[in-house]
Amino acid sequence: MSGKLPLAEGEASRTACARASLRSGVDEESGEVLSQAVLAQRMGWCADLVAGMVSGLLAERWNCADVEVLASGVDAGGRKLPSNAWMALRRLGWTATAPEGVKVNDRIARMAQEQAGRALRSAWWRAALTSGVLATWPADPRKRTPGEWEQVRRAVPGGEHLSSGVIKSRTRQAARFLAVNGRLPVDVFELEGVPRVARMLLLAACDRQQASIERSDTDARRVLLRLQLPTRPDPRSYRDWTWVACPISLPPTVPASAILHLPTLRVTGRQVCADVAYTHAVPKARRTGHTVAVGVDWGLNTLLSEGALRLHEDGRITALGAGGQFRAAGVLAKQHRLRRHSERLHAKADHYQRLAGCDERHQLVGKHEVLRDEIRHVSARRQNLNAALAWAAARWAVDQAIAARATVIYVEDLRSLEAKGMGATLNTRLSQQVRGQIVDRIRHLAAEHGIAVVTTPARNTSKHCPQCLTPLRHCKAPDKPTVAGWKWAVCPHQSCRWQGDRDQGAWRRIAARGLTHQAKTAIDKTSGHMVIRAVVDKLETAAVITKTSRADRSKTGPTRRKAPRPAPRRRRAPSPTRPHSLAGKRPEGHAPTDRKLSRAAHRHQGVNTTSTPTTGHRPRGAALGAGFHFHAHASPPRWETIPETQSDSGSLS
Repeated sequence: MSGKLPLAEGEASRTACARASLRSGVDEESGEVLSQAVLAQRMGWCADLVAGMVSGLLAERWNCADVEVLASGVDAGGRKLPSNAWMALRRLGWTATAPEGVKVNDRIARMAQEQAGRALRSAWWRAALTSGVLATWPADPRKRTPGEWEQVRRAVPGGEHLSSGVIKSRTRQAARFLAVNGRLPVDVFELEGVPRVARMLLLAACDRQQASIERSDTDARRVLLRLQLPTRPDPRSYRDWTWVACPISLPPTVPASAILHLPTLRVTGRQVCADVAYTHAVPKARRTGHTVAVGVDWGLNTLLSEGALRLHEDGRITALGAGGQFRAAGVLAKQHRLRRHSERLHAKADHYQRLAGCDERHQLVGKHEVLRDEIRHVSARRQNLNAALAWAAARWAVDQAIAARATVIYVEDLRSLEAKGMGATLNTRLSQQVRGQIVDRIRHLAAEHGIAVVTTPARNTSKHCPQCLTPLRHCKAPDKPTVAGWKWAVCPHQSCRWQGDRDQGAWRRIAARGLTHQAKTAIDKTSGHMVIRAVVDKLETAAVITKTSRADRSKTGPTRRKAPRPAPRRRRAPSPTRPHSLAGKRPEGHAPTDRKLSRAAHRHQGVNTTSTPTTGHRPRGAALGAGFHFHAHASPPRWETIPETQSDSGSLS
């Protein structure tokens, strides 16, 4: 299904991906209905043929000279190479051949060339990075001097804006090679070796002679995918290939007016997953001209802190409410328990491997296989938990921006954050955060509403006062100003005296910095993301938030009488049971009602309720085990006009 997407004024085309499953199929030649297992088997045969052809092509071309020729973008005659990888490889004369005696059509070879070409093109950036690191090898690989940092950034393409964590990880990889072999690697191709090939079918490289996709005329969510699959693992002729029709149910996130593209099929065990790409029209996000912005700050126990600011015509910046928080202490505690469990399983499996050695009949071989299966199971649980947390946090952040009618979300750039110097436990917790996944999903959800997502430098966002830019004093709590800590911030300036949560001050600084640096917003050529690369001192001095006057809160009448307690406290009588509130959806945090809840779910727990850790990182909600939605607590968005007043509590209210 193809065609040009019509766009109105102020709209832009956006290509996204939706995941679906292939549960059955029909062989059009014999009329046989294929079950999910049989369909996965035939898909697997085709994927194995493609993977074998890709492996042979990569093994032949995995060297610096060939990758450089492909990355140059021109062929031997000086003509520009096509953007499609399979067409570029054919222009260069790099062919993918099937095993001897196996008959495949030209479209199967296209898929193999496309997959191999993408892998070779992606290797060029790593090759340039590794060459720059090796050419400027430091005296101490564990710690570069400022001069050595300048040298390596000049040697690496785009090193000026490259995260230091990327350079350090590549340095550690080369240092391990040096420790094992006694010398530095020649290039990345010696350092990494030929990559493994995934079992997938890139149908985007094919035409209607191999695959086609059509939407149903009656139901826009139903799609029919037709493709040729082999009837045996080693097809000997074209008669061993038949057309198979596979119905697909699209998720409701795919608009009915979207243009569908041929999917990528992935075979996992007895399941076939389809990544269906589609293009649809969305409001165009602006790079500048924003007056209402949302700032997002990262935290440890408080995963996200967010609020909105308004830029007035006279240059003043005011806060729209006190902001909100997305707390996921219980979910993160479960993630850390799974991590520790995975580490113990890995250590035990490695010990069994050392004891068994190369003896395949050793009595520990069976136990080792059981441990490997359990490791894969735990890894899948961690991956699913991270994905659920990232989607919930991103949905909450975008909902807050929509409620505040903001046109931009400013997120601090923490790609260079390194967890060190704070103890083994805290360092590990910081390094296990899912910040990258959350930002990607924020961009995905914000694009549907035309909201721009811009990354800003994180330097001094938590250090300076949001109202006067004076360095803050940090203490443990507002009632303990003399106890050293980091959570509570107090401005020492006598005319300001602002104080508040460290993260609440940080999102104000992030949003104010973004509003004043709008003209410095650039679009990264590689990723296409909007980014503010550096802070300008002149613009930074204007990134202060003007204090707004509070309404008069003087007492105007008698104090309302409070209801008496049901029983004296000394009798230890239980409080009356309050009715349960109606179940809701993410990100508010209510529990679903269509399943049996654990005992923790029967206590009254609102959307803003959180549990206080008692010993270490173990929230009470995590110990009781009430499920994901009882462990992630978020400030609910207010879906009304936001007044320009400050308040001490609430979310954007």
